[in-house]
Amino acid sequence: MRSATVAELRKRGDALLARSADVYFTEEVHPAYDRILDELAPDEARILRYMALNGPQPTVDVRTNRPLGIGSELISGGLTSVPEQAGVRYIDRARSYLINLSRLGLTHNSDDPVVLSRYMVLEVQPIVEDALKKAGRAPKIVRKSLRLTEFGEDFCRTCFTMGNGQQF
Repeated sequence: MRSATVAELRKRGDALLARSADVYFTEEVHPAYDRILDELAPDEARILRYMALNGPQPTVDVRTNRPLGIGSELISGGLTSVPEQAGVRYIDRARSYLINLSRLGLTHNSDDPVVLSRYMVLEVQPIVEDALKKAGRAPKIVRKSLRLTEFGEDFCRTCFTMGNGQQF
């Protein structure tokens, strides 16, 4: 950890603006990609590769069901089987992996669902079934999706290759 003074930050900011005005300065890739690679666990890279190859993935929120939705409570949100499908080694860290990928701006949860049939497998997984039991009588499932951000898509294209050596 380093702590910068206002003067140091201003000097760095001014240097950044000077580079932006230099028509001869080029950056081949986004400067954050190097740092992001240092902040990813190998399992998180597997999740990113899986999503880059397979597109948006189903997620669900489980809520209690109240008349007109008033007073409905979230029992469990963002439930997905993406880590398992990606083949992560440490499945007990799956939630942390997904949080970190979101923190880094590589993935986001969207209210836009994927094709309805893709939820069938997810909704019978133990994690979803447990949440449904906790929700009580007539629980409500809200279908959403986990997606790569545009930044995440570019990160994957830039930093990973497919198994045959080609880029995404």
